[in-house]
Amino acid sequence: MVNVTEDVFATGAVNPFTKKQEDIKRFTLTNGSGLSVQLISRGAIITSIKTPDSRGQLDDVTLGFDDLPGYQSERNPYFGATIGRVCNRIGGGRFELDGKVVEVSKNRDNKFQLHGGFVGFDKAHWEVVSVRQDGVTLSHTNPDGHEGYPGTVKATASFTLSEDNCLHVRMTAESDKPTPVNLTNHSYFNLAGHKAGANGLYEHTIEINAYGITETDKDSIPTGKITLVDGTSFDLRVPSNLGERLKELQPARGYDDNFCVTFSPPQPLAKVARATHPPTGRWLEVVSNQPGVQFYTSNFMPDVERGETPIPGKDGAQYAKHGAFCLETQKFPDSVNHSNFPTTILRPGESYSHEVIYKFGVCH
Repeated sequence: MVNVTEDVFATGAVNPFTKKQEDIKRFTLTNGSGLSVQLISRGAIITSIKTPDSRGQLDDVTLGFDDLPGYQSERNPYFGATIGRVCNRIGGGRFELDGKVVEVSKNRDNKFQLHGGFVGFDKAHWEVVSVRQDGVTLSHTNPDGHEGYPGTVKATASFTLSEDNCLHVRMTAESDKPTPVNLTNHSYFNLAGHKAGANGLYEHTIEINAYGITETDKDSIPTGKITLVDGTSFDLRVPSNLGERLKELQPARGYDDNFCVTFSPPQPLAKVARATHPPTGRWLEVVSNQPGVQFYTSNFMPDVERGETPIPGKDGAQYAKHGAFCLETQKFPDSVNHSNFPTTILRPGESYSHEVIYKFGVCH
């Protein structure tokens, strides 16, 4: 049986939209198999996922912080957050919508927008809509003009835990004006345990069910071209050791690419990826209705070999380069500037619906 409990993660946090002081709530979802998930109302952030290995040993397999100042820190690379109004990049911080140029905030080097701007959905205090026997639903109303976007957007993020070790995340949105919407969850996983670092990551095998990647420039902005993965280091359709693949990619720092997922119509959901950590037996399978997935190997976390200081994480962890991987299900980045990409434009009367399932298990 799934159980949900609620407590207070932080008190007196300033809401960036209303400037009022509020408590940040935390919810713990636990099932009968020993899987537990924690999330907080700030940013609809997944702060912890604890799951047993093949010997029954529990470990936390997502990166995060012990307290609110960690999540508020400039050093937080969006750990576990719900990202919006538009995840990933918008080239030049501008696009054309119905014949008008829209200029949005440029929070990266004053060149482009990343993950919704300076105050994205990840920094909002989400309201609690409902607490259910097996999960919780949160909502955020994003005002017209925020970060330059037209329209008031009402978004929800629903988290449901099942007895068969699936975390179902459903993100929805509606808008009163045409506007782009592209939400994702930015959890950082390491199935060896969140403290296991690069050595743990290199032991993983990864499989991604994708026919192509969106080609990008040096700032990771898509060019509009889709490159087929056949015969490249991006062909991960057969399970491959991640450490070896990262060596093949050098001098590139690692993977930070949108993979174009292969669907089998009329099935609305596709198996996106599977990661396995053979030494512990833990595996994670990701299933989604989204056309893309950003596979990111934490290349821009601190490089300790270059003398950079690790990010101090929960439970005394020291997070650094290649310390985790992300599988961010999404529509393609910068879709607003590429008519050949699946559209991210949400119009009044329409509903945005993003489903992603994270299924955990062990190989015996």
